[in-house]
Amino acid sequence: MTDIRLDVLAIGDAVVDVIATAADDFLAEEGLVKGSMQVLDAAGATRLYAKMSQARETSGGSAANTMAGIAAMGGRAGFVGQVAKDQLGEIFTHDIRALGVEFLTPPMTGGEPTGRCLILVTPDAQRTMNTFRGAAHELSAAALDAEQIRGAAILYLEAYLWRSEGPRAAMMEAIGIARGAGGKIAFTLSDIACIKPHRAELIAMLDRGQIDILFANEAEISELAGLASREAAVAAIQAKVPLLVVTCGADGALAVESGRRVSVPIARIGRGIVDTTGAGDLFAAGFLVGRARGKSIEESLRLGSIAAAEIISHFGARPEADLGKLAEIA
Repeated sequence: MTDIRLDVLAIGDAVVDVIATAADDFLAEEGLVKGSMQVLDAAGATRLYAKMSQARETSGGSAANTMAGIAAMGGRAGFVGQVAKDQLGEIFTHDIRALGVEFLTPPMTGGEPTGRCLILVTPDAQRTMNTFRGAAHELSAAALDAEQIRGAAILYLEAYLWRSEGPRAAMMEAIGIARGAGGKIAFTLSDIACIKPHRAELIAMLDRGQIDILFANEAEISELAGLASREAAVAAIQAKVPLLVVTCGADGALAVESGRRVSVPIARIGRGIVDTTGAGDLFAAGFLVGRARGKSIEESLRLGSIAAAEIISHFGARPEADLGKLAEIA
């Protein structure tokens, strides 16, 4: 295998998160389904932003959040994502590099502006996401750095970006490069809205052995399997992938590797649940750091649970506590 510089390299949405609190009535007035994700055009994003309460802006994106978590835990992380040559693009680039994540993708001139995700957090800590994809979904294979891909032990892909043809082609190109260098492929299902239009091709990828590690929550694994029961869905998918990792809300998380199943309870730290934004992203970060360090499945699950517990104890999807120190208790 090529010399490894990065534990994990992710390809995903390069967006700026705009997070604000909202009452349930506001969601109802806007016709938003709590806990869901919808895609906005530029006009829709401008209209909703104008109606939001005071907001907090930070660079985000699901896979980018995961890489930020890996870097915060002392891992070597890289990220591939498309921003525009504009103010938000500069903010995203500065933020992710300042966190210690390798980011080499050049900004795009012309075309769509940098993407953003408007996140509404209700009093029960549920987050409802409204995403303007922008430049993120104009990522092309031409933006890939082949040597960066070859230098990563794990290539991590998010389903949010899979929905667009150009980025999907780029991700398939990256899979081929990583496979040729002996790297592993990890894929996160991201959201049930990402699965339904692409279920057949995702199942085909699993059947072809193109995915080594699959991340999902219980709703996503059920959607992928087309089965209402979490247990039935896990049973249906586990034989298709070498390592299946499923977060199960209050029931903790489970992993199945080569038929062996391991479960861990949720971790409890900080102030409890304040905002669930990024919980799955940081769980994946902890788990992947564990795998990169040669830890067992049980230990990797505990690392994921600790990272997720930290992130839901405050607003935003980037760590505030020292994840490196928290990881020492796993």
